[in-house]
Amino acid sequence: MFQDARASALAFFLVRRGILVAMKDFYIADAAKFENKVVTSHFALSTLQVRDKKQGGQYLSLVLADKTGSVEAKMWDDIGEAMTQCTEGCYVKVQGQVSKYQGKFQITLTKMRPAAESEVDAADFMPATQFDVEEMWAELRGYVAAFVNEDLKRLVFAFLDDTAIGEAYKVAPAAKVLHHAWLGGLLEHVLTLVRVCRATAPFYPEVDAELLVTGAILHDIGKVRELSWKNSFSYTLEGQMIGHISIAQGMLLEKVKELEPFPVKLRVLVEHMILSHHGKYEFGSPKLPMTPEAVLLNVLDDLEAKMQAMRNEFAKAEANGKSPGEMTDWVRSLERQVLDSQAYLKLP
Repeated sequence: MFQDARASALAFFLVRRGILVAMKDFYIADAAKFENKVVTSHFALSTLQVRDKKQGGQYLSLVLADKTGSVEAKMWDDIGEAMTQCTEGCYVKVQGQVSKYQGKFQITLTKMRPAAESEVDAADFMPATQFDVEEMWAELRGYVAAFVNEDLKRLVFAFLDDTAIGEAYKVAPAAKVLHHAWLGGLLEHVLTLVRVCRATAPFYPEVDAELLVTGAILHDIGKVRELSWKNSFSYTLEGQMIGHISIAQGMLLEKVKELEPFPVKLRVLVEHMILSHHGKYEFGSPKLPMTPEAVLLNVLDDLEAKMQAMRNEFAKAEANGKSPGEMTDWVRSLERQVLDSQAYLKLP
């Protein structure tokens, strides 16, 4: 017991001196285990809104996040200090009770303050891919190295070998919220898409497989500049005002200029895949897919994103205590509820 107490005291001393980072002992994914219990933990403060109470006065409506997900929170009383000291994007230490409301977990806060840098480890708050980044990177490069078309090969390697682009490509999320919204998510999404493209292309002789794979690797390249992932996932000013499709188009034109002479026809076809990969005008594509490669890229990219979105919802439903036989909550990105068919079939 003495040794335990001495270790705790030493840890406290080191934390106070900034030598040791405090360990986070409650994660959002553990909410079901702490239902109706009071927890004290650190989170990234994703959103903070001041709202009016029906009976007069104000309260705080928040979204707290860590690497396992996000949870809504409310702070009903004594909000003055928290409201002035805490800002969106910062780390906070909170105390509150975990409860369920309308089928979802939430935390009713009694205390909240900004967290000191010495209290947090960024790895606790930024979700990351479960796969080995360097292995994924090597596999992706291997597919490009096998290209027969030397112009497409040097085009793709011009991006992957660019130090700034390559390093960002390895760590960037694929989205802020919807799918692959974690560190390494962009690389994970693209590699999976490339695998699917390579497996599907042989069924369609109209499709140039290497051109299709080029489009898969470059279609979201603009996200390395559209998104920010320092403390939480957000959009850069360039991302908000221009968007990843237009950013990618500009990046492509810059690389093609560096590679001159470069075949104009290939540049047009790759550029078209970038501009049309969202498939519809209302989804942000300035052009509709007009080539076999562009059509297939749009469909497979959408498929890959939707399947990951479903995985996310299944995990969220399980974390919220739903049984395998229940539909998930309404999924806005899919415009429907979904059911985990594999888990459902395992029910007695």
